[in-house]
Amino acid sequence: MQYTVLGKTGLRVSELALGTVTFGEDWGWGASQRTSEQILDRYAEAGGNFIDTADHYTGGTSETFLGKILKGRRDRFVVSTKYTLQTDVDDVNSAGNHRKNLVASIDASLRRLQTDYIDLLWVHAHDTLTPVPEIMRSLDDQVRAGKIHYVGIANWPAWEVAQANTLAELRGWSPFVGMQIRYNLLERGPERELLPMARQFDIPVLAWGALSEGLLTGKYLTGGSGRLTIEPREHNSKPGTEALVREVVAIADDGGWTPAQVALAWLLSRPGIVIPILGATKEKQMQDSLGCADVTLSQDHLTRLDALSRIELGYPHDLMRDPVTVNDMYGRNWNDIVDRRTTVRRGVNDDAYLAIPQGD
Repeated sequence: MQYTVLGKTGLRVSELALGTVTFGEDWGWGASQRTSEQILDRYAEAGGNFIDTADHYTGGTSETFLGKILKGRRDRFVVSTKYTLQTDVDDVNSAGNHRKNLVASIDASLRRLQTDYIDLLWVHAHDTLTPVPEIMRSLDDQVRAGKIHYVGIANWPAWEVAQANTLAELRGWSPFVGMQIRYNLLERGPERELLPMARQFDIPVLAWGALSEGLLTGKYLTGGSGRLTIEPREHNSKPGTEALVREVVAIADDGGWTPAQVALAWLLSRPGIVIPILGATKEKQMQDSLGCADVTLSQDHLTRLDALSRIELGYPHDLMRDPVTVNDMYGRNWNDIVDRRTTVRRGVNDDAYLAIPQGD
């Protein structure tokens, strides 16, 4: 396992995170405490140190399991949890990003996790009722109180993350040091706004839904010329889904890997810092996913995957890459300009991230 520094902090985290939404069987599926411990142990043995949970997961059981499993070794891990989603259906204030829910959620999480601090607290979802200044000031108060060390954001629009971090910088509050988004080969929408924003603000990305609920493992494919057999959902019923999954399987066969390893390795190959969140209900699933760290996809593999998964960026990206617009914006000799502030060089076929559009 390799490690990276978490954005504009000095905190070292592993290149793969362990997701624990599967810890607990309260929702009618998931893993028992014993199996959860086996999954975590396998992750830790591979060098993983970044654990992700939430107060909402399995009604709090996920945090409770972690508190028991990590007893005696808690300080060796970067433990992150989340607040926002409702935890008491009879209490209207047990949902949302406001100060009251924040303080109550942190105290409850600390008790379940059997710890006196949380390394990273994520704001779990977008709450339009709570003003951004209240959220950022309330989070900063908890950092100053020592209950949490860092704060992160999940499932927010790019413009509001930028607003929040700019506000935090201006007022000396704790900024978001990480961002969780749904990102995988079947969901590349974040490449329009979220990922360029994250690169600009030096915010590392944790990708949840990395295997698209198992679709990218190929397990829902039937033999021969069969079709995907899964209940349609908005995010998995897009045209081209089956062709892309079959390509993932084909590339896995080419390299002697599993489809899950290919899908996760693709995320690791993305520009910037992208950390896949690994989820499992069985120890062998975790072992399989961890193997992605040893997979190196060739340029041919990446090109084949990109051909079937690439999205249209739309306006204003398309306008800014129109040859006439480019010549007008940068001058006729724009192709001689090398922007050394970015690690992305000319010729890289990923213009969603480039400061200046790339020529042929």
